[in-house]
Amino acid sequence: MRAQFVLSEIGVGLRRNLTMTFAVVVSVALSLALFGGALLMREQVSTMKDYWYDKVNVSIFLCNKNDAKDMPKCAKGAVTKEQKDQIKVDLEKMDAVETVHFETVDEAYKHYQEQFGDSPMAGNITPDQMQESFRVKLDDPQKYKVVATAFAGRDGVQSVQDQRSILDQLFELMNGMNAVAVYVMILMLVIALILIVNTARVSAFSRRRETGIMRLVGASGFYIQAPFIMEAAVAGLIGGVLACAMLLGGRYFLIDGGLALQEKLNLINFIGWDAVLTKLPLVLAIGLLMPAVAALFALRKYLKV
Repeated sequence: MRAQFVLSEIGVGLRRNLTMTFAVVVSVALSLALFGGALLMREQVSTMKDYWYDKVNVSIFLCNKNDAKDMPKCAKGAVTKEQKDQIKVDLEKMDAVETVHFETVDEAYKHYQEQFGDSPMAGNITPDQMQESFRVKLDDPQKYKVVATAFAGRDGVQSVQDQRSILDQLFELMNGMNAVAVYVMILMLVIALILIVNTARVSAFSRRRETGIMRLVGASGFYIQAPFIMEAAVAGLIGGVLACAMLLGGRYFLIDGGLALQEKLNLINFIGWDAVLTKLPLVLAIGLLMPAVAALFALRKYLKV
């Protein structure tokens, strides 16, 4: 009987405050969708870092005959065979180095044409303008400075480049976007909490006669409060379900269908469905508990006899 009464009161409360309930559902759904999106963005950045940092190389570019005019580091002329051999030997001795690959001028020109062959400037580049280089794979990308310090000032070395620095700019951009999403999520959560508190208070005020009678007949505080808490929890749960639907739909639209980024950007290792599915229980739990706790604190003064 008591359970039936609580359930009937939940339905009455949701119908009486339909507009505010709708606002609560929408704000909770948007805030939780942003929350889940921020978690997924962070995981995407982490996945990309693990994937790309494992593949990046440190490139040691060697001086060619054309660099002597424009590059102070190559003032002594093009790199000699002895210098190249010594650089290779020293690289292979380093504990931080996993593999060393020497790229010839012809290989560098071929790779350039493969990457920038459609560019108008590609036709103006000749093989003798390309640089020989050592492509160094490190056992830990964080040890780049060890190689840079050892070879940056050597005769015959034009520059030492860490490909990771290029990726860091991309990851900083993605982290910045993630931070914006977190700030918007916090704003939406605050708005949702305010709406939940106001909805609970309006609902309690509109039924103050019934709650007053229940106090007089000795009903417990929890029994009086339960319908209001459940109303907020149901609205929050609906918002959580909508947020889950948005996360699933967003992942499908962006990666698999619609934009199909997986096909267009096949060099990026996108997060899988398992990453999304593991976040859904957390989103639902927050959607259920957050409004219930907010309503519990908002209604405390209404239990005072």
